Amino acid sequence: MSMGAYDEEEHERRERKNSTVDTTFDDVRSDYHGTVEYDSGDSAEDLLKQFEKMKSE
Repeated sequence: MSMGAYDEEEHERRERKNSTVDTTFDDVRSDYHGTVEYDSGDSAEDLLKQFEKMKSE
C-alpha cells in the first residue's frame, strides 16, 4: 500500500477504538471543603496603566 492510501480496515479499527469508553478508572467525585477568597487588588484603571507600562518596556 502506498503512502497516504486509504485503508478502510484501519479506519474502521480506529473508529471502534475511539467509540469505546474506558470505565476501569475510579469514577468517584471528590468532595472539597474550605473557603475561597478573592483579592480584587488594584482598580481597573491601575491595572490598565500597569499593562500599558509593561507593553512599552
